Amino acid sequence: MKPILKSLLLLFLLAFSLQSCEDQDDVAAPADLQINNFIWKGLNQYYLWQADVPNLADNRFSNQEALNSFLRGYSTPENLFQNLLNKPISKFPKGQAIDRFSWIVDDYSVLEQELQGTSKNDGVDFRLSYKPGSTTELVGFVRYILPNSNASTKAIKRGDLFTGVNGTQLTASNYQALLGADSYTLNLASYDGNNVTPNGKTVSLAKTTLDENPIFINKVITSGSHKIGYLMYNGFYANYDAQLNAAFADLKAQGITDLVLDLRYNGGGSIQTATRLASMITGQFKDKIFAKIKWNTKVNAYYESEDAESLNDRFVDKMDGTPINSLNLSKIYVITTGGTASASELVINGLVPYITVIKVGETTVGKNVGSITVYDSPTFSKTNRNPNHKYAMQPLVLKIVNAADFGEYTDGLKPTIEQKELIGNLGTLGDPSEPLLSIAISNITGSTAKRTQLGNEKALQPFTDSKAMNGVKNQMYLEKAPEGLLRALK
Repeated sequence: MKPILKSLLLLFLLAFSLQSCEDQDDVAAPADLQINNFIWKGLNQYYLWQADVPNLADNRFSNQEALNSFLRGYSTPENLFQNLLNKPISKFPKGQAIDRFSWIVDDYSVLEQELQGTSKNDGVDFRLSYKPGSTTELVGFVRYILPNSNASTKAIKRGDLFTGVNGTQLTASNYQALLGADSYTLNLASYDGNNVTPNGKTVSLAKTTLDENPIFINKVITSGSHKIGYLMYNGFYANYDAQLNAAFADLKAQGITDLVLDLRYNGGGSIQTATRLASMITGQFKDKIFAKIKWNTKVNAYYESEDAESLNDRFVDKMDGTPINSLNLSKIYVITTGGTASASELVINGLVPYITVIKVGETTVGKNVGSITVYDSPTFSKTNRNPNHKYAMQPLVLKIVNAADFGEYTDGLKPTIEQKELIGNLGTLGDPSEPLLSIAISNITGSTAKRTQLGNEKALQPFTDSKAMNGVKNQMYLEKAPEGLLRALK
């Protein structure tokens, strides 16, 4: 049985066996506190930093009534959730919180779709940066356009810049409201390397329900004696694993000698998919440890006592009974930027103890922690969810290290060969002359790549991107939430 599935089964069995052991005197929360009660108990059970948050301590409240009194102090579930997350500490600059990635939603059906790559989307994947000389005004540039989207039918493409929405300048305080609307008009701009100037052009966009196939480009580039596979992969969505396996079958059939894996805009996703991808890249390490999972003290203690093996995530040769198409590579080139996060970083870090990983581009985000979806149910799973609301949480509950026990990369994984992605010279994705891909190819073939220099272009300070704006697309998560350890682990 696969380690992760075995782990989930163990948690389910434990939850089931403990149902009769719950405190029969526990007083249910009143109707108006049901959501807040679920938030506190779910975080108390699973939150990675539960032991570091005083208000989540197991002995913080003597009984349900005392907890109810505390919960009444928060006007919205969102406020309670945010106030229970691990707080900023002095060693972080500008009061940066330890937890940058947990979030809560008021409709889990939308969350479940987004975890599989389905969302309301106009098809523009973009990055936002500060305008030159400003600490508040933003400029966006288009990274790529999703096929079959509304944007794919409009006059907008990779490299286009925009500074406003509906005639309003984008700022650090209004970008979410403006770009979160179902429809809007982008005000385009030009950049001369020093200044961003509106150019009077506009593009009207509308969001539709869109399925994003994360396999954006899969091709073979022949250069001398090298047949170089190039795979641009933009999200770890488990329901596309069969297509990912088929993409590797195609690369394998064409006899590639080298592989460039482009994760520059991949914000992450499923841990299971990350393990499968690493197994497709290699193949010679079946059953060896790819990664180790560490939960909070309460959950981890249970695993260590009952089944320590469930904390190990190992390379596989099959997925759902189907053989994996493995390339048996001993070296891989990975393209990264400041948009490369979570499960993407897991693949890189998990492969390092086994093969040579050459990273080309920029330093990654630095997300070494993962989440699960926590529902309001007796076991915090999808089973028997509270029918009175649709809130769910996606809190950080686990940390992942590689087989060598390394996982401390909160400052990001630094590139082996550094090359910034410059707005003035983005190139065409998948084209051998595209600056980051060109460097990877030249390193493979031993030729000299033309490095792209800043020249007169000012490096724009990154602010956020479209995947980071949508927490679901900047995550590393288990496919299913454990079936609950209940409060008996206190």
